[in-house]
Amino acid sequence: MIPGASAFTLTLSCPDQPGIVHAVSGGLVAAGGNITESQQYGSPETGSFFMRVDFTAPGTEAQVQEALAPVAAAFGMDWQLHPAGAPVRTLIMVSKSGHCLNDLLFRQRAGTLNIDVPAIVSNHRDLAELAAFYGIPFHHIPVTPDTKEDAEHQLRTLIQDLDIELVVLARYMQILSNELCRDLSGRAINIHHSFLPSFKGARPYHQAHARGVKLIGATAHYVTSDLDEGPIIEQEVIRVDHSRSAPQLAALGSDVEGRTLSKAVQWHAEHRVLLDGKRTIVFN
Repeated sequence: MIPGASAFTLTLSCPDQPGIVHAVSGGLVAAGGNITESQQYGSPETGSFFMRVDFTAPGTEAQVQEALAPVAAAFGMDWQLHPAGAPVRTLIMVSKSGHCLNDLLFRQRAGTLNIDVPAIVSNHRDLAELAAFYGIPFHHIPVTPDTKEDAEHQLRTLIQDLDIELVVLARYMQILSNELCRDLSGRAINIHHSFLPSFKGARPYHQAHARGVKLIGATAHYVTSDLDEGPIIEQEVIRVDHSRSAPQLAALGSDVEGRTLSKAVQWHAEHRVLLDGKRTIVFN
């Protein structure tokens, strides 16, 4: 890196047309920028263009934005500029299962997951000790049909007060309201077992075992008002056979869920995921 320069990540989407890459490169040159990584994709289905650029520049973030603004306006871009390496402020929501939460917090503490977790929210108290082990404030917000509206109000207040950028549902076993899903569009990630929709409801791994499945896995996706049908960020599967018991399937599934969710959160935190309607473009 040039002495005195700062690192940035630029992400953008716009209607696809000739000259976009040239114009963006020119804007970065005008800002004194040096591109270190660039990825782009034109979607034939939606006619949209997507781009992610890592670069360094000697100016401030405001100066870089000023240099890029005319380019963005000319091409009708939806764009974001992020200081590279800035941790994403993340609120994690859980219920009783702690494997995904522990995986996220372990990776964050190890320095491989670039998030800052100022709070953990749960509708149960089971994981309060795990939160305390990692030194993160634990907020118990119980949810019943009568208290659901108040619980979401408390959650909204936390998100606003703590300047939360990303919400992660790490096996949070409550359905968010349609309104909250819309408000968190593109910044809330959920994890579920890939048996859906074939094995809905309780004890999915036991249902899968009873049906003799040969593949188990997990899917991480953005939260939408359509339950478990949001844009998919990452999926992973592993092969199993008849010798595996239902508890063994559940243990294997827990490992897959943790890895899959962590990958999705990592890619989001590195600004590698862009929305393309009901799909995602993942520059990984």
